[in-house]
Formats: sequence, structure tokens, C-alpha cells
Amino acid sequence: MSRRSALKRAAALGLGASAVASIVPAAATTGFAIVQAKPRVRLGTWAAVEEAGQLQAVIDKVNAEATDYEIVSEPQPADYYTKLQTTIAGGTGPDLYWLSQENVAGYATLGAALDISERLAADSTPAAKLDDYFEPILRTAQFDGKTFGLPWISQPVMLYYNPALFEAAGVAEPDESWTWDTFRDAAGKLTDPAAGVYGTSFNGWPPVPMFIWQAGGDTISEDLASSPIDSPEAIEAATFYADIIYNEQYAVPQATIEEQGFGEMVKAGKVAMFYGGAADDLDFAAKKDPANAVIKMALVPSGPKSRTTFAYTASTVVNAATENPDAAYKALVGLTEGIHHWKIVAPRTTLATEETIAESVPDKAPSAPIIVQAVQDMRSFNVIPKQAEWDETFLKEYLEPIFFKEATPEEIAGEIRPILEELLPS
Repeated sequence: MSRRSALKRAAALGLGASAVASIVPAAATTGFAIVQAKPRVRLGTWAAVEEAGQLQAVIDKVNAEATDYEIVSEPQPADYYTKLQTTIAGGTGPDLYWLSQENVAGYATLGAALDISERLAADSTPAAKLDDYFEPILRTAQFDGKTFGLPWISQPVMLYYNPALFEAAGVAEPDESWTWDTFRDAAGKLTDPAAGVYGTSFNGWPPVPMFIWQAGGDTISEDLASSPIDSPEAIEAATFYADIIYNEQYAVPQATIEEQGFGEMVKAGKVAMFYGGAADDLDFAAKKDPANAVIKMALVPSGPKSRTTFAYTASTVVNAATENPDAAYKALVGLTEGIHHWKIVAPRTTLATEETIAESVPDKAPSAPIIVQAVQDMRSFNVIPKQAEWDETFLKEYLEPIFFKEATPEEIAGEIRPILEELLPS
């Protein structure tokens, strides 16, 4: 309403000048509209240049639709966790920040992550509906019965393979009938050290716990009370893994990996089978650069008890010290919805579909059906607050000795188990 129109209306209504002020906003008398600034919500991530650019596109779309927050991206790809811990301790941490699956429980225990359980329970927006999340994935964002973040990715491990190398060796391509024995036998037939070609490549990746799960065992029990790495199932899996890693009969030697690169050897056509994440670009690397080998995707081979595959998971959490928890929470939910249409695989049952995968990453469309199959068998770690210490102990005290043939799993698992269990919360 213009000032002139307001005065005419006031006269018609018999209002005095003092009443006009209640009709005309103060800004109208100056000709300028006052726009209330949206609260800024700072987001800390480890995203490097390319990923940060893609994330910014997601954020721009989220911000354009938001009315009560504005997300500001603050990527820190170098020394991310060191810088994050420093800023949180100093009271200058971001309002939202990324945590990989093994870190959520620890940050929650230290009081650095906000419990968002009640907010989620009162929120009906799609990304806040916890019953839509894959339960094993959601658990990585929870501890002690509380939810501290929202997972934004659930990336199952797949088996990538080079069909040309299979054809040259006269080996049938992987299918759903493959087991550990099939895999190991094929790796031997595909290996030709003289030609610089190897059946597979292990270096601690793929994760040993995945094979233990496939054998029917675990590294940390679901109740977080034990680390049964000396069970017959865990011993069987660790023995299988130790037989392959760096063994030139099946796999790339350690020195060769260090010289030529781990995933790089796959793209160069020197590794026939490689365990990689569903989002890896191996299956469309040749499309981006014809110099790369043509690679296809299959399900991971089945173990003695199951085809369980490890899922890489990460979450966004709210800083417990944020000055505006309401805006930060709303930004968390909006951002999570956006990322679920960017990263694959979204950790929600309604979005883990061929259509969403193809829309999110068009180059993954040919592999989408097999990825959706793998999602049904994926899980993540049972995570404890001292997960980083547990992981380091597991690697140094148990895995490295068996990787380098200093001991067998059967010889040392029973000795290492109580050391690991000292780090458990119960």
C-alpha cells in the first residue's frame, strides 16, 4: 500500500494521522522493503574441489527453497578431523558437520553432537522418517538409544571385473553362483605376473570384517559387549583373506601396489577383479577416457553363510553447541534430502531404486540393477565410542601380522581378543 493510498483510506475511515502509522509499514515511507535475513548455518565437510563443487550445487538448490535458513559450505579436505576437533573445542565449530560411520558414537559420547531424536519424532518430512532408512545404516548414526545425525550415503561394496581379461584367460564372468572358492580359483587362473596382470588386489581393502560377516561371525557383537575374532567363523574368514593378500599367486604384491597404485591398476587393465564401492567410477571410466579398461560390475562372491557386503556410510550431525539448533536441524533435514538425490546409494528404502540411482548418476544406469540387488545384503560396522582406537589395535596387533605371514589367525586371535574388548563400552 502506498502512503497516498493509505492516507485516502484513512480519510475515508475517519482515521487520524497516528492511526496511519499502524496501516503503513515503516519501510513503505522510505520506498525500501526490509528483507529479514535467513539464519546462516555453517556446514563442515571433507569435500575436495570436485566434490565440493557438486555439493555446492545441491546446497544452492536447498537454499533456494528454504525460508528459514541459509547453508554456508566450509569444506576442509586436508586434516579434516583435526581441524574439526580444534574448532569444536574452541567454540567455533560449524553448525553441521560430516562424520564417517566410525566417528558418530565417539562425538556423541563427548557431547559434541546434538541428540535430534525428539525433533525427528515430531517431523513428518521425508528425510526425517527414520522408518524409511535401512536399519543397519541408521544404526551408525545412533548410540545409546538416541539419534545424532542422518546418514546421507549407503554405498555397498561390489565386485568390479575386466571382461577382456576373463575372456583371454578362458574364465567365465562372475555371477550369483560365485563363492570364495570360485573367486580364489578364478584369481589364480587370471594371474600372470610375467605380463603384469593379477587376478585381484587386496591391501586391507576390502575390509576384513565383511568376510567375517559372510562366514557368520562378527568383529564387534551387536550388543557391543564382545569382539569374537577368535570364533571359528572369524578364523575361517581371516585365513581366507590372509591367503590372498599380497600373494603373487592370486593378487598384486605390496611393492607393485605402492609403485603403480591400487585402483589405478584396475583402470590400466592390470587387475581382473576388484572390490570397490558402488559409487566408484570404474564401470564408466572407459567412457570418460578410452585409455581406461572396460570394467563391469557384479555382486560380491558369497561366503560360507551369506553374501553380506560392507556399506560405507557417513552422516551429517548437528553441533551440540550451535547457537541456533532449530535452524540447524531444519537445514540438516533439507540438506539430507538434497544429498539423497546426489550420492548413491541413498540410505532410504524408497530411494534405493534403479530410477533414483540413474537420475543421481546417469553413468551408473547400466549398473543400477545389480547395485539394487546388493543393497539387500549390505550392512555396516557395529560402532563403539572408541572405534578409532579399536580399529588401530585390530590393524596393528592382528591384521598386519597375518597379512605379512608373521602369524596365523588361529595363533593370535585369542590373544588379541581381550585387548580389543578392553575398548568396548560394556
